[in-house]
Amino acid sequence: MLGDIVQNALHALPALLLTLAPLVASAQQPLPAADARAVRQVIEAQLEAFRRDDAARAFSYATPGIRRTFGTPAAFMKMVRAKYPVVYRPQSVRFDVPYVVQREAVQPVHMTDEDGHAWVAYYPMERQKNGAWRINGCRLAKEQATAM
Repeated sequence: MLGDIVQNALHALPALLLTLAPLVASAQQPLPAADARAVRQVIEAQLEAFRRDDAARAFSYATPGIRRTFGTPAAFMKMVRAKYPVVYRPQSVRFDVPYVVQREAVQPVHMTDEDGHAWVAYYPMERQKNGAWRINGCRLAKEQATAM
């Protein structure tokens, strides 16, 4: 009986996902063009700081909460090197269109690592009181295909 319930649920899942897809898509709003440019500039600047091993500059693009969590630029850089090597030294970088979901701006960035593996780095962004955008973390997802 339990097997029948599970099997019926699995058969209904694709239909449910198709029904919910428009709702999920409508939850994402485009980020205004000026904000999209500013967000991209912040991420590009942090990536450049990583490339130059400029811990203080890379750290400066993080939100105050991230900076409190790590305390020092050196601790932040050590974490990035260890846990986000593709972000620390991407072989390629391609920005997708940023979006807003649940009042949070998110910038997806496709990257490849030194072994040619493809990743998407999702950057949640936070606008500061002074209007500047800052990076509020990074979530990595490995893509199915390997970059060429």
